[in-house]
Amino acid sequence: MLNKKYFQAVRQDLLSYAQKRREVIKVAGDAQQLAKKAIFALQRDDNAVAQSFLDQSMSLLVELNKKFKTEPDIFTEGSYRAALEEYTEAALLNTILSNKPIDKIKGLTVDSDTFVGGLCDVPGELCRYAIKSATERKFEVVKKCYAIAEQIIEELVDMDLTGYNRQKFDQAKQALHKLQQVVYEVSLKN
Repeated sequence: MLNKKYFQAVRQDLLSYAQKRREVIKVAGDAQQLAKKAIFALQRDDNAVAQSFLDQSMSLLVELNKKFKTEPDIFTEGSYRAALEEYTEAALLNTILSNKPIDKIKGLTVDSDTFVGGLCDVPGELCRYAIKSATERKFEVVKKCYAIAEQIIEELVDMDLTGYNRQKFDQAKQALHKLQQVVYEVSLKN
């Protein structure tokens, strides 16, 4: 003895969410890929291309936010959070390389956990950028990358991070250590 109407409603609700989830996974994956491309363009000093990829990535994330604003559960999906974190990392790297202060991400709602996750990845990108700069004999850029990474770590230390972000913080500290080595080696050449 089952209430068939109720079970049909439950089934429809689950199927509807699954369909929306698939769309979020696809669009978020595209946004994440564009953010990764922006990072790679920034590493090559191709700022115009990087900005184009950032704009496209943000556009996809904003579109998802508008389309599913009445369904907040959809934004807890891992694919969406990963895309937002990658976008945050790319936007922060762009900000730093544009000589602007690190600040809130504009145009998107980025929760603190996602912001910290993206921020933790920035020292690794700064390390890669510093190594490229060292090979180009741009030693002041190397020192600047180290100084910014050090400031990021100083802020993160006070956040008492746990779980996922603690692992990311540990990776950020490793990137800072690598940057220290790069700065040391550059200082021997000067």
